[in-house]
Amino acid sequence: MSLIEAIIFGIVQGITEFLPISSSAHIVITQLIFGYTFPGLSFEIFLHLASVLAVTLYFWRDLLNIIKGFFKYIFKRHREDRVQFFFGIYILIATVITGVLGKLLSDAAGDSIKTPQFIAGALIVTAVALIFIERFHRTGNKTEATMGVKDAVLIGLGQTLAVIPGISRSGSTLVVSLLAGLNRETAVRYSFLLSIPVILGSTVLAVDEISSSMIDYIGPANLVVAFIVTFVFSIIGIIWLIEFLKRSKLIYFALYCFALAIYVFFFIDQGIIFEVE
Repeated sequence: MSLIEAIIFGIVQGITEFLPISSSAHIVITQLIFGYTFPGLSFEIFLHLASVLAVTLYFWRDLLNIIKGFFKYIFKRHREDRVQFFFGIYILIATVITGVLGKLLSDAAGDSIKTPQFIAGALIVTAVALIFIERFHRTGNKTEATMGVKDAVLIGLGQTLAVIPGISRSGSTLVVSLLAGLNRETAVRYSFLLSIPVILGSTVLAVDEISSSMIDYIGPANLVVAFIVTFVFSIIGIIWLIEFLKRSKLIYFALYCFALAIYVFFFIDQGIIFEVE
């Protein structure tokens, strides 16, 4: 792998991880363009570590408040800590649902969900969902103080679909959060905070796939560069998305997903399966 390619992979992973356009679809498309197959999921997992580090550092105050409030409520039962306690519970509920059902769905589907045709279809589903929630659904007024277990379960189920390349994790959590009646600010915050245990959990479970063969295949220097670039562009993606959603619409991401789906469907060989070996 060249240094330029390592930088491009880092930019793609960093920018797309938190935008509602499916990072997994972009990574496999980028692999195909450059003609790479990586040992296991090692390279993608390595880049995910940079993304989860970025979102953790960006939201460290929120995380600290949730953790402090969670344990203070358990041991002291202070009323002011109740919201943080239950918000932490809702994050755990959605994470467990995603972890268990996502693993089952991924194992059952296998490589059948990695064909260009399937990815194009999944991108269209993401686009339609974004258009529906933006154009045909009235935003609710639930906050972290008024959401409930049912909301967390629904959002966890929606996030589970993101194991399919082309179904965006951030997009699915945003759409289901808004469908459940969360207001826009709470939906965005919940989506970002939920990404931390989900990405970190999936990374830890598969960390044994980060092997010496992957390091030799890509090169130590290129791995360091890709990690740094992913981290930087993940921060940029987080900041940009938060500011973008304050003044603009999800429909623009839907249009992008439609355009990418058309490209994948018509210009990528339909006989190819994106095997990451």
